[in-house]
Amino acid sequence: MQPRAGIILQARIDSSRLPGKALAMIGGKTILEQCLRRMMSAGVAPVVLATTNRPEDDALDALARDLGVGVFRGDVHDVLSRYVSAAEAFGFDIVIRATGDNPCVDIMAPGRLIDVLRGHKADYACEDGLPYGAAVEAVTRTALVRAAHEAYHAEDREHVTLYVRRNTGIFRVVIAPAPAPLRRPDVRVTVDTAADLEHVRELYARTGVEMPSLRQIIDVAGRSAGSEVA
Repeated sequence: MQPRAGIILQARIDSSRLPGKALAMIGGKTILEQCLRRMMSAGVAPVVLATTNRPEDDALDALARDLGVGVFRGDVHDVLSRYVSAAEAFGFDIVIRATGDNPCVDIMAPGRLIDVLRGHKADYACEDGLPYGAAVEAVTRTALVRAAHEAYHAEDREHVTLYVRRNTGIFRVVIAPAPAPLRRPDVRVTVDTAADLEHVRELYARTGVEMPSLRQIIDVAGRSAGSEVA
């Protein structure tokens, strides 16, 4: 029996640099909805929103449920434990980690990484070379549970996979090259600041489609960058 995979997307309304960005609008939808819809469109695993147990995140909870997405709510700062508990609650053996500030995340990435993780019998897998903000990560629940038991630094608890990634003597870590047409690490498509928000809004508008592929986003980013096109 194949290990059961699931996509867990973390998000919360609080953001130090761009408060409320999860509900900011891009392409006629909130950033969170764009992120969730893209992961749902991957079609390889159920999607769960992992948000906090604070009242201000009730709006994110409601939005996800309206889309038919499962919700798990947990600790604000210990995101690692939130992931472990969410994976256990939904019975995921393999977790695709996505975040709520990446509305250009590659729709095909979850499927590729599930194949890499299974094919290499790895504990963790990611891709190298995608635009900044387009990637996801794959990690086994077993690795997350071990990390949760052993990691004590605050950054390890906040960044979920950091403990696994830097302990390659314990965990089997695989870094696969991104598909050649998508290798544009110079392109930034995450939303962390007000400038990022305007930039990604422009990219969505330039594609002229409701849910642009990462390749379409890269193409319009290249045209807007002019001389930066490879």
